[in-house]
Amino acid sequence: MKTKKKIFRNIIVILLCLAVVGVAALLIVNGYVKSAGKDRILTVEQSAELEDVDCIIVLGCQVMDDGSLSHMLRDRLMRGLEVYEAGAAPKVLMSGDHGREDYDEVGAMKDYAIENGVPSEDVFMDHAGFSTYETMYRAKEIFEADKVIIVTQEYHLYRALYIANQLGVDAYGVSSDLNTYAGQSMRDIREVLARCKDWAMCIFKPEPTYLGDAIPVSGNGDLTNDWQKGDKRMIGKKQAMLPFRI
Repeated sequence: MKTKKKIFRNIIVILLCLAVVGVAALLIVNGYVKSAGKDRILTVEQSAELEDVDCIIVLGCQVMDDGSLSHMLRDRLMRGLEVYEAGAAPKVLMSGDHGREDYDEVGAMKDYAIENGVPSEDVFMDHAGFSTYETMYRAKEIFEADKVIIVTQEYHLYRALYIANQLGVDAYGVSSDLNTYAGQSMRDIREVLARCKDWAMCIFKPEPTYLGDAIPVSGNGDLTNDWQKGDKRMIGKKQAMLPFRI
């Protein structure tokens, strides 16, 4: 009986030690990812002083069932257009989830930009920006962006900057924290796990869900309009496989 108790006690101790090591590892990686991009977060005014920036990347967020923008997404767009109007970059890349016909983040984002005076040809859409990692990978490989300004909320910006720079993109960020947001404490907790996940992704560098032909961000953003809205060109060989865009 004593032997069984001793074995059980040893197992508990080992499990607790593993848990402590695991939590410590998460915190170390989280701190490393945050610190790596800390010095690259700029104000709108500072971003306008950068040279040779290819585009401003506005990261997607929830669009409501009625097509209206969530508060977080609206703030990202407002700040992204501030950066554009300050002359920081000549093009804007809207990247988000358009993986279903009935859910279109990037279309709503481009519509907002056009309604606020941005020429349609200056606004590119990445329909397959299903994650922060995929957005940055595609920004370099599909849109041929080498130097970018990323716009999103600050808690998200650290990870986006880390991924971009690990993938060979010279990236800077501007925070879009124009308001406080309900549920932020839970987002902060999830973000710790997301930073650790993307730290590992940046080691192995897997390809995103979709790649395809290059669409240089230096060209005409209307080439990324989807067929539903009258575009005459497929967005990319693999991306065109999406059923609502063939």
